[in-house]
Amino acid sequence: MNWLERILSKKERLVVGLMSGTSLDGVDSVLVRIKGHELETKVEMINFICLPYESSLLKRLDEVISKGSTREVSTLNFLLGKAFSEAALAVIKGAGLSTGDVDLIGSHGQTVYHNPPSSFNVPPASQFRLRRTTAKKGVPSTIQIGELDVIAERTGITTVGDFRTRDLAAGGEGAPLVPYVDYILFHKPGRISIAQNIGGIANATVITGRMEDVIAFDTGPGNMLMDNVVSLATNGRKRFDKNGRLASQGSIDKKLLGKLLSHPFFSKPPPKSTGAELFGKKKALELYTLVKKRKTTLSDLVATILELTVESISLSYERFIFPKRKVNEVILSGGGARNPVLVDRLKRRLGYLKLSTSDKYGIPVDAKEAIAFAVLANELIYGNCTNLPSVTGAKKTVPLGKIALGGRR
Repeated sequence: MNWLERILSKKERLVVGLMSGTSLDGVDSVLVRIKGHELETKVEMINFICLPYESSLLKRLDEVISKGSTREVSTLNFLLGKAFSEAALAVIKGAGLSTGDVDLIGSHGQTVYHNPPSSFNVPPASQFRLRRTTAKKGVPSTIQIGELDVIAERTGITTVGDFRTRDLAAGGEGAPLVPYVDYILFHKPGRISIAQNIGGIANATVITGRMEDVIAFDTGPGNMLMDNVVSLATNGRKRFDKNGRLASQGSIDKKLLGKLLSHPFFSKPPPKSTGAELFGKKKALELYTLVKKRKTTLSDLVATILELTVESISLSYERFIFPKRKVNEVILSGGGARNPVLVDRLKRRLGYLKLSTSDKYGIPVDAKEAIAFAVLANELIYGNCTNLPSVTGAKKTVPLGKIALGGRR
């Protein structure tokens, strides 16, 4: 294991973190310097880029998530491995370094299917007047593509990935994955904060005094529904509502908002996770049909979906966090933190709380998720367990990730 001894003997390591979320806007690639591990971890960002997917690859990726064959999943696994390796090489080159300078890559991959244990136990109607739905059937499972061996082969750098599966194997949700890193990055003695990421899906981490007491869960849709509706309305010419312009021009349809909030996912207690299966393109198409039938306008629909994100986040705090914890601060990250309309609505809705962004802590909002997978890769080579059973519901702590050894050219 000379490769491991060489990396562990260093006082600091250069690590690339790769992330592609449910928004499908491209591969986030970050280069960081990491010192130490576990609670002694120190992270310094060196460079960050987002490499957009080529339009042809994006189209195939959209299709494989909704109705892909095993052949297409296999093909895209290798094509995305190439795309991820190109993002890694680009961020290294942009920092003026070579692949020989970099010790590790941590890659989340692209989720194409996620069916956690919580999908099998949807709660019945409750005091929130939720309608009954049929729970999923089958075996809890998850698939992230972006072949690790392709990344390792094309870059020559040892690559860590496939972080979700071990937690599912231990009975957990396989998500959220980043609460361990949220604790390392944002923990302050004597303070309780919420790290609120708003990507395609929104998730919250309650950062408490002890890591063992941390809770975290997906709160519901972040940008995913809005992005997909905008894409449908513009035939793909636009992928998102830039600066919330459409939403700012619309009015909230309270009846539709109430119907959307009646989904059982929102009242189900943690642990829980979700994704495109509930709030992806299929749901967006259903909602966009209202515009096509002239039952609402596009701006009103986008404003209502934005409010769904705001309300689902706020209600999750009021139902599952505030009864147990007195929160001092909410720390926003993810693409939603760049949407001024969304942030303004959250500030109004949660006016009694201090809201800031991860930028305040030296972690750019766009780069936080990619940084998390660089840190998780660093933890795996030390053999550390990085899932949190209090978050995912797993039976025990387990190490997350698999390793594809690089081959220096």
